[in-house]
Amino acid sequence: MTQPSAQHARRRPASGWRRGAKALAIALTVAVVAAVAVGGFYAWSLSQRLQEAAVPLQDAPEQPPALSEYGEPFTVLVVGTDECDDQVREAFGARCTDPENDGTRNDVNMLVHVSADPRRVTVVSFPRDLELPIPECTAPDGTVFEGSFKAPINSAYGAGGLTCVAETVSQLSGQSIPFAAKVSFGNVVNITDAIGGVEVCIGGDGIDDPDAGIDWEPGPRVVTGYDALAFLRTRKGIGDGSDLARIGNQQQYLSRLVNKLRSDEVLSNPGTLIGLANTAVNNITPSESLADPIRIAQLAYTLKDVPFDDITFVQFPVVDDPDDPNRVVPDEASAAILWDALERNAPLALTGEAGANGGVIADPSAPAPTEPAPVETTPAPDATDPTAAPEVVELPSNVSGSKADQATCSAGNG
Repeated sequence: MTQPSAQHARRRPASGWRRGAKALAIALTVAVVAAVAVGGFYAWSLSQRLQEAAVPLQDAPEQPPALSEYGEPFTVLVVGTDECDDQVREAFGARCTDPENDGTRNDVNMLVHVSADPRRVTVVSFPRDLELPIPECTAPDGTVFEGSFKAPINSAYGAGGLTCVAETVSQLSGQSIPFAAKVSFGNVVNITDAIGGVEVCIGGDGIDDPDAGIDWEPGPRVVTGYDALAFLRTRKGIGDGSDLARIGNQQQYLSRLVNKLRSDEVLSNPGTLIGLANTAVNNITPSESLADPIRIAQLAYTLKDVPFDDITFVQFPVVDDPDDPNRVVPDEASAAILWDALERNAPLALTGEAGANGGVIADPSAPAPTEPAPVETTPAPDATDPTAAPEVVELPSNVSGSKADQATCSAGNG
């Protein structure tokens, strides 16, 4: 393992960043709870800025938001793109200057499913190297993409923008997607800084990844600014060095982000909340259905009391692509179990690893789990009774993931 310097200084990233950054866009979904704290002229200002960048969605709700609780189940697609913003252009070097690296890709694609009565949250991450059909799409400039029988999911944004990514994921999942938002490299830097950073856990032999520009030894570490983006992007420094391993690492960040946003440190600080709302609005490209701070506040407010063991992060199940060893294709049988469970609002039990391809390990500093108290056996729910609570669904082992109350660490390979 390369020994870190005394100050653990980050490296300048190596050139050839073709794989793009992993901007963890989910920060948007929970960060906008700050909108609850704003009103009057400030809310109008946020709305104006959102509407200027908004794009249409096929499944957007027809009715405008009202000042009432949002009681329906819903999904939000959060897309992270590998654009070279001003905040990161210099640090990324050749990634932002090499003509061969032109084009914007949707390298992070997460579908946030929020059920109702009771509320449960499931975040489904789709691997960047997933091959699937891309439907016919119309780009913002009016250019029509005729569709593709088989293409990488991260080519959808280049084909037709955020709308095309939403239609692609909807076609794959069978889920209606009424809300969506896109964030980029620099957006993630700004959003993370707005909450004062996120403490992550570096495990194993530490992370030594020249491509991401970091060399960190094991232990807890608060990541802010560019370091947060580098942590989300690292691939070669964790697990088996694959994109699938990286997803588990991103889910660790996401889980710890949710915990921080639900803490008194953020929710009880009006200045932090208002600053977070302002930062979120300035750093997203929303669907037209999300271009209103009232709607954002409604959706964010639904997350405030969801138990951490009902917030689940999973990776969409895949199998190796028989035509390309470097790609994957959907495991339709396993995916059907996941989608059916979400449709029925069934509690989810994870049977696989916390992260695919060795990306994360259990946090050794976390309290040891306690044995559950014995429970009396009760009859199974009556399938004919529409009010009966659904049984827990055990997801297939290749639906890897973790719960928000499950502490994990990066499986650094040094």
